[in-house]
Amino acid sequence: MAIITEEEPDHPPKTSTQKPPKPQSKTKSTTSPPPSSSSSPSSTTTNNPFQFWFYFTLTVSLITLFFISLPSFSPQDPKTWFLNLPPNLRHHYAKGRIFKVQITPNYPQVESFLIQEGPFKSDHQVLIVHGFGCSSFAFHGVVKSLGLKGVRAVAIDLPGSGFSDKSMVVVEENLRGSGGVLGGFWDVYGEIKEKGLFWGFDQLIEKGYVNYEENEIRVSKREVVKTVELGAEEMGRVLSQVIDAMGLAPVDLVLHDSALALSANWISENSRLVRSVIVLDSIPSRTALPFWVLDVPVVREVVLGVGFVFERVLGMCCSKSIGKVETEAHRILLKGRDGRRSVVGMGKRVNYSLDLSEWSGLDEVKSLPMRVIWSSGSSKEWGEEGSQVADALPQATFVTRSGGPWPQECVKLRSSKIPNEPKYKECDDSMYTDVMLSESSTEL
Repeated sequence: MAIITEEEPDHPPKTSTQKPPKPQSKTKSTTSPPPSSSSSPSSTTTNNPFQFWFYFTLTVSLITLFFISLPSFSPQDPKTWFLNLPPNLRHHYAKGRIFKVQITPNYPQVESFLIQEGPFKSDHQVLIVHGFGCSSFAFHGVVKSLGLKGVRAVAIDLPGSGFSDKSMVVVEENLRGSGGVLGGFWDVYGEIKEKGLFWGFDQLIEKGYVNYEENEIRVSKREVVKTVELGAEEMGRVLSQVIDAMGLAPVDLVLHDSALALSANWISENSRLVRSVIVLDSIPSRTALPFWVLDVPVVREVVLGVGFVFERVLGMCCSKSIGKVETEAHRILLKGRDGRRSVVGMGKRVNYSLDLSEWSGLDEVKSLPMRVIWSSGSSKEWGEEGSQVADALPQATFVTRSGGPWPQECVKLRSSKIPNEPKYKECDDSMYTDVMLSESSTEL
């Protein structure tokens, strides 16, 4: 009987693929649990005490700026604006009158405002033209003082300033069919809108398309509100019409601030209408009220929106002794009825490169008597610029006065040191008139 036995294979036995478990560390059971993430140095955040105040200040500033800018997005109705005027502006408006001028050919006339004092039959006819950012309100005391001294004085609000119109409705014409593919769709829409929806369906049923090509040369009109922007040409038209309508020729022309640069060309072309030129704190290279104050976004909203800020700006640049009531009146006139936009437009069109020496040497100008009246209370640099203006005008006499570049109703001062002196005295308006009507001025 045979015994069968199985022999094991010669190759070595397979080793197990499972890795033996790592021996546990003895210290693991003895160590404390890992610290929480809140105690990790890398993830900890320290509270900055200034962070809260930074965001708080930023939020308050943005909210304040929003409320200051809010009126500019919804302009006030002209009637409502007028009813909310302070008493001094209402009184000023009541003493003036409105007249119409044509500042641009083929455009509608605009209303302009003026005040006048004095007899109509006078040897002196004075026309006062204000400068950048100003208005006839600044000269109402001067006009009254001149009128009391027998001089016919007129001060105007240039179009775009003061109580004059600051915008106008213009009818613009547009030729249809000249706008390409989009213009064609717009023409089709215009035809359907004008002739009706059923006309459009009839065109589609009969022809398969809307026939608008037959009206290619048709002119469409639309009304557009445009801001009044005064340049040298517009200024010339205003001066000609005012002098002619009021019968002021020959006129003693008082040019304040930017009015000289805007009126220079007109004077050289119409010297027969001018008896004399009085330059009042006017330098062509710049304006007393900085242009950027009314032009730079955010800055213009803050300056015109906050009365205190506007008062400080006016005190630093234009007049140090101007009263708070007068300052607020100037701010209202600049801000109301979108006046800032018109004033900025005028400032952009001023000829800041006018050469006074060359201009005064023209044959039509060099025979005109001139006088330079300059404020000495603003700064030393401003006084030096006045001397330079006088040097550039050889035929002009140079006179200095107190106060700033903008005239104002000087605060009435009580005098107790001199017993025979009046109880109150005015120091600015009367000085203007005395300088204009002094012995050398009567020669004009």
